[in-house]
Amino acid sequence: MPDRRKVKRRHLLYYLRVFDRNTGRQLGHLVDITPEGIMLMSERPIRVGRTIAMKMMLPGASGERAVEFEATSLWTGQDINPDFHDTGFRVEKATRRLLNEIETLIDDYGFRD
Repeated sequence: MPDRRKVKRRHLLYYLRVFDRNTGRQLGHLVDITPEGIMLMSERPIRVGRTIAMKMMLPGASGERAVEFEATSLWTGQDINPDFHDTGFRVEKATRRLLNEIETLIDDYGFRD
């Protein structure tokens, strides 16, 4: 299957924690990110087509801070480690603030090509 992604995925130095804003339950850890979407690694599969209000915890000089957004799951599959599942999400209605946070996150914590 060809990769239809317009923006290159960026892997980060950290697996940041991502939570369901409504339940407070940890959904998984961020594996990679673009301004258009994210991939999470989780212990349980996440149903395709589900839109989730998310809260991503970002590191900072004064401790963690939260960035909130909504994302819809597009695909899911077993991780290379059979104890985990990977899920790709499209970010919905990204605000300028969220896009700035993603760009900063990639600049500060992304692997360099």
